[in-house]
Amino acid sequence: VQLQASGGGLVQTGGSLRLSCVASGTIWSINSMGWYRQAPGKQRESVARINSDDVTNYADSVKGRFTISRDNAKNTAYLQMNSLKPEDTAVYYCNVVGWEYIGDNRQRNGNYWGQGTLVTVSS
Repeated sequence: VQLQASGGGLVQTGGSLRLSCVASGTIWSINSMGWYRQAPGKQRESVARINSDDVTNYADSVKGRFTISRDNAKNTAYLQMNSLKPEDTAVYYCNVVGWEYIGDNRQRNGNYWGQGTLVTVSS
């Protein structure tokens, strides 16, 4: 399973960005999709997650500003980020928990990561 994240960039405080994450490969099923971020000198933290029932959860720091959604037909997750703040500056990583088809009618559960996309919010 491969994840391709895109949509990062430079934006001013108060601006918006929309991140996309496309999952491809031998996907059998996706349980949940999420976004994490890692700022310089800090640990990676969970930002938002959405499961197969479209139940979402968010970090307290982004509640009311970020919205996660998914398009199951396209195996794609989105993160709409509004009212961005300088403290949102980080590399954002896409994460998928799901099942991969490995042949002989078998599947394997996995936790997959994308390559990251940089979001920079200027003050």
